[in-house]
Amino acid sequence: MIPKQAFILAGGRGERLKPLTENTPKPMIEVKGKPILAHAINGLVDHGVKKIVIATGVMAEKIKDFFEEGKQFGVEIIYSHEETPLGTGGALKHAESLLDKKFFMLNGDNLSDINFTEMNKTHEKNNAKCTIALVAVQDVVHYGIARLEGGKIIEFVEKPAKENAPSNWANSGAYILEKETLELIPEGFTLIEKTLFPALAKRQSLFAYRHFGQWFPTDTPEKYEKANKEWKSPQKTRQ
Repeated sequence: MIPKQAFILAGGRGERLKPLTENTPKPMIEVKGKPILAHAINGLVDHGVKKIVIATGVMAEKIKDFFEEGKQFGVEIIYSHEETPLGTGGALKHAESLLDKKFFMLNGDNLSDINFTEMNKTHEKNNAKCTIALVAVQDVVHYGIARLEGGKIIEFVEKPAKENAPSNWANSGAYILEKETLELIPEGFTLIEKTLFPALAKRQSLFAYRHFGQWFPTDTPEKYEKANKEWKSPQKTRQ
């Protein structure tokens, strides 16, 4: 069964995007006239997601005022607020009681047209505890790059020199997680990239889903401008 729930990280400060993020949360910056976070939610709903937990931080009220309880998006939205930044792992651990047995997880500042239905099929076929959507990149020196053994992720090499890169497949910031994996995440500030993923890789439970479609990170002004220029809203692809 495809997950009916998603967890979206939306608490980032977006320091590198100032002045765009001076008075606007990073995931609420608009691409083609719509907040990045709205594009992400629409993509999930197209694949049957019914409930979304949004992890908020700075300027949380602006996100809540826009999305409210999610009715206008055809989904139920609840919020998990961080008083202080907890990182990708800490935010996930903080929301543990709100999460289903299996769920999608997204970085709320990326744009993609990932086929979540197909991603889930890969997850189930591999009996994975976590599946990461990977994207092919040319500038490997700017990303965490996966070392792969077939469909299995052995490790991520952070920002490798081009000649030393184990592949050109980077973490897209989209995941499927089994809730039981949260037992591997400590309380407080932590990053899943440093704690959860290495632990699951050692257990041979971390797998890849290769995404060949659109993917636009927006963490710098240059990347944001590229996304705003080139992003094309996908047609509904729910199976």
